Amino acid sequence: MSEPDVNDAAVPPGLRIAGAWSWRLLAIAGALAVFFFLVSYLRLLVIPLLVATLLSALLVPLKNWLVRHKWPTWLAIAVAEVGTLVIVAALIFLVVAQVRAGFGDLRDQTVASAHDLRDWLTQPPFNVSDSDLTGYLNQALSFLQADSSVLLSGAVSVGSTVTELFAGVLLTLFSTLFILIDGKGIWAWIVRIFPRRARTALDGAGKAGWLTLQNFIKVQILVATIDAIGIGAGAAILQLPLAIPIAVLVFLGSFIPVIGAVATGALAVFIALVYNGWVVALIMLGIVLLVQQVEGHVLQPLVMGTAVKVHPLAVVLAVAGGSVVAGIPGALFAVPIVAVLNVMIGYIARGDWRQHPLSTPKDIVLE
Repeated sequence: MSEPDVNDAAVPPGLRIAGAWSWRLLAIAGALAVFFFLVSYLRLLVIPLLVATLLSALLVPLKNWLVRHKWPTWLAIAVAEVGTLVIVAALIFLVVAQVRAGFGDLRDQTVASAHDLRDWLTQPPFNVSDSDLTGYLNQALSFLQADSSVLLSGAVSVGSTVTELFAGVLLTLFSTLFILIDGKGIWAWIVRIFPRRARTALDGAGKAGWLTLQNFIKVQILVATIDAIGIGAGAAILQLPLAIPIAVLVFLGSFIPVIGAVATGALAVFIALVYNGWVVALIMLGIVLLVQQVEGHVLQPLVMGTAVKVHPLAVVLAVAGGSVVAGIPGALFAVPIVAVLNVMIGYIARGDWRQHPLSTPKDIVLE
């Protein structure tokens, strides 16, 4: 027996198996690290493309429905995309108009609330003197003056961000347009990149993932609408001055699981505290918690769980991991990506594609 064989025989079988698994896992981890690095480096392209994919999952069924009802294809595509732009612009205009109309009251109420906070801090049990408060304010002003260069660079960064945002919006619109026009052709091109023997399985997995993504976006809109109606109605009943903007922000924030609900709910409670005092703020907090409990214990398990087939714990972990890796975009895309990958991997692992193979590789398209 040769020397390598003797050395191998001296290694316990369990350790050999662990070593074999270890280097394979390290190779996979390295590949994933390179992939995430490329995604982060190309985020200005990846994020608009992901947004376009989500929009297309919502608009493609609408376009197909219009085409089935004898609408010209070009008109169906125009109605789907332009209609989406009109709805988004209307929501933004509504929020801006409401905030502008109440800006004077907001400014006065903010000043009054600041005075109330000052009086509260100067009374027991805090007993903070006016000189102490003045000193804290002077320290804050000194900090801002000392870090003026940081603020200046931040302003430059904001300008760069606005430019990137505008470019991202244009890229999203063009990507959505091309997916609506030739989504089947794009998918067929992607499938043909892979080896011929893998195309049938990949095509079936892609169709299953696309159906899951469509279900996710439809259910997410339903859940967001219910959250917005519930919290917005509560704010209106409590006569908060910004009830409509609160409802719109809750609707938009609901697309970011866990994080969006907490942020928009906290905003509603804060506005209630500023305008109507702590009693109304506690009532608003109760309304927000009630709506979120209904969403978390009724809508998410029954509706969302059925649509995307992802356990609630997996949703929480995916959102947390996505937010750590990529911030808000990561939290936004974490759940749909996990849901689609879960369905695609399960489809391939079950071997369903072997029972219904496509006739030829040229027939591989996404319906």
